[in-house]
Amino acid sequence: MKLHLKIWRQKSRETAGQFAHYDLEDVSEDSSFLEMLDILNEQLIADGEEPVAFDHDCREGICGACSLVINGQAHGPEKATTACQLHMRHFHDGQTITIEPWRAAAFPVMRDLVVDRSAFDDIIRAGGYITARTGSAPDANEIPIPKDVADKAMDAAACIGCGACVAACPNGAAMLFTGAKLSHLNSLPQGKPERDRRAISMVHAMDEAGFGNCTNYGECQEACPKEIPLDMIAKMNRDYAAASVRSFFSKAS
Repeated sequence: MKLHLKIWRQKSRETAGQFAHYDLEDVSEDSSFLEMLDILNEQLIADGEEPVAFDHDCREGICGACSLVINGQAHGPEKATTACQLHMRHFHDGQTITIEPWRAAAFPVMRDLVVDRSAFDDIIRAGGYITARTGSAPDANEIPIPKDVADKAMDAAACIGCGACVAACPNGAAMLFTGAKLSHLNSLPQGKPERDRRAISMVHAMDEAGFGNCTNYGECQEACPKEIPLDMIAKMNRDYAAASVRSFFSKAS
């Protein structure tokens, strides 16, 4: 395959960026999208140019590092597919492919296609965990969990924190990510003692990080490579509202 690549290049967070144009030939349709970028970088290095910086790690659709907007779509044209699992057979010979970093105020571009997603870490630090005693592991059957509850928790836990929901949202909202993390922990018995504190802390951290608000566009759900449903946002709003009311009356009493 012959490809024309239009790639965002930006030297640092402080400098302005612009699109650069590159041509590639003999790209196998069986190669992954990131392997195609590897080929480009090998070509650039051979020509004495700076390679394109982009995030990657597992390349198995698990870690969420491969944050790319491809032809205007987070992770590219294939639904429920991360950029690292996207293959070149989904493109055609001679096609122009535009590649950009996530575009969101809370995800500043660090270099080329690499963005700073530490705002997600701030949300997790605010309450994305369960406080547990140290010592030996508890017996697996000590806290029985109904299958429907376990299934819902696992559906929420499927979120890999890639940030595609933020990149796809016109408002730059992180409510699908935050909702998934809250739903995962709040639905389990182990997470219920800290449920109210967790909901309030994580939502406040999300707002302080500069993410926008949800207005039910639904683009986040469409872009999510793990198909996290929009229901997670509704559940988060309910948990936050209930926690806020209980907190108010607790302080008033």
